[in-house]
Amino acid sequence: MNKKSLQELLFNKQDKNYQSFQYKLIPTVDSNSIIGVRTPDLRGIAKDMNKDNYKEEFITDLPHQYFEENQIHSFLIGMEKDYDKTLVMINTFLPYIDNWATCDQATPVALKKNPDKTILEIKRWIDTGNTYYIRYGVGVLLALFLDDLFKEEYLEIVASINNDEYYVQMMQGWYFATALAKKYNEAIKYIENGLLNKTVNNITIKKAIESYRISEEQKKYLKEFRIK
Repeated sequence: MNKKSLQELLFNKQDKNYQSFQYKLIPTVDSNSIIGVRTPDLRGIAKDMNKDNYKEEFITDLPHQYFEENQIHSFLIGMEKDYDKTLVMINTFLPYIDNWATCDQATPVALKKNPDKTILEIKRWIDTGNTYYIRYGVGVLLALFLDDLFKEEYLEIVASINNDEYYVQMMQGWYFATALAKKYNEAIKYIENGLLNKTVNNITIKKAIESYRISEEQKKYLKEFRIK
C-alpha cells in the first residue's frame, strides 16, 4: 500500500449519502476533506494497514489530506500495544486533530500499562488549553480510568477544567454522566455541592437521565440539581 493506493481505496468505498450526513455531524472539518466512508470500512483498512510496511510512513506523513485518513490514524493508535510508542504516536498526532470524531477514536488500552505516567500526560494535555488536547485527555480518563484504575482525584481533574469551548464542556459532561453510572457515590458529590459550572452540570444531568445505567430513583434525584 502507498498514499495513492490508500486514497483510491477510500474513494472506491465512498458513500455519497453518508458523506452528506457527515458534513452536518462534523462542522469543524472542511467539507472538501470528507470522502464519506463508513466507520467499519475505515476500521478494516486500519487493521490491514497495521500489518503493512506503509504504516510507519503513513503515521509520520502529516497533515493528512482527508478526514478518513485521520480516522485511520486514530484507529492505528488504538491498535498499538507498546506503551512508549503509543505516547509518541499520540503526541505526534494531537496537533493535527481538528474535530471531535477523530479525537474520540484514539484511546488505546496500552495507556493502562503505565497509569501514573499516563495521568501526568493527561494533566499536561489539559494544561495546554487546546480544545482537542483537553477533550482527548478527558476522553482517556473516561475510557480507561473509570473502572479498575479509578481514583477519586481524577474527578477533580475534570471538574477543575475552566474552558468555555463546546467540545470541551460536552466531554466534561459525558465524563461525569459516565462517572455517575460507574462511580455514583463519588461523582454525585460534584452535583450536590455545585462543583461543576452551569453548562457542564446541566449536560451531565441530561446525559445521565438518558442513560439506562442510571436508576429511575437516581434520575429523579438528579433532576433536582438542574441549574436554570
